[in-house]
Amino acid sequence: MEVSFMKRLITDKLVEWKNSSFRKPLLLKGARQVGKTYALLEFGKEYYDNVVYLHFEGNTETLNKIFAPDLNPKRIIEEISAYAKQTIFPHKTLIIFDEIQACEQALTSLKYFAEEANEYHIVAAGSLLGLAINRGNFSFPVGKVDFLDLYPLTFKEFLKTANEKLYNYVEELSEISALPQFITVRLSELYQQYLVIGGMPAVINSFLENKGMEKVKKEQQAILNAYILDFSKHAENKDIPRIIHIWNSIPSQLAKENRKFVYKMVKP
Repeated sequence: MEVSFMKRLITDKLVEWKNSSFRKPLLLKGARQVGKTYALLEFGKEYYDNVVYLHFEGNTETLNKIFAPDLNPKRIIEEISAYAKQTIFPHKTLIIFDEIQACEQALTSLKYFAEEANEYHIVAAGSLLGLAINRGNFSFPVGKVDFLDLYPLTFKEFLKTANEKLYNYVEELSEISALPQFITVRLSELYQQYLVIGGMPAVINSFLENKGMEKVKKEQQAILNAYILDFSKHAENKDIPRIIHIWNSIPSQLAKENRKFVYKMVKP
């Protein structure tokens, strides 16, 4: 099966943000592995002259030095430009702060970009930002950022990636009427495949590249393992066993007719 460009529907919202006269720095939220970085990089490539990408997790010490002296946007832009070895053009360069929760000063700086240097287009992405904010680790720039949420691929996005011709056919339908049988059969097949593999981009890529279901299962398990590691990194030791019990209980509780999550079913 030929894999097409995985265009996310959120791109349309990103374009609206880019063109808005009321634009503020944008914060893109979403769980790990839902494709935030990919969506932003592809958006930057398509709609900007160049992209400057900063990844704070794993490179925190070096990037922190850019924001540590003060939060003057002009100085920060100059240092980012030198670090990235790229010229940053107002309105023409997309600046991406990835995993921004690893640098409190970078998040706080968004306030000053909104107030003093809004000609620079900045998008920040964070996987565990809500957890960090709730713990009081951040001085959040309230009212100075725009928000978008990214989720796993919907079936509509999956269909566009897996079979763009069929997607276009469905999108162009203008009246309610019975579809040809070969269309409904193919749509049903793709929907069943989507239910099995889910909406995570890495898993979908493995499936569409004909790497087999064994590879798909490995990708799914790798994502689950990464989530469990996050429990260990960001929760207190006494809470980790409880969180894992809850996590392991989710599939069986979702399979019930009544899908309300019942804590006493996790463990007495």
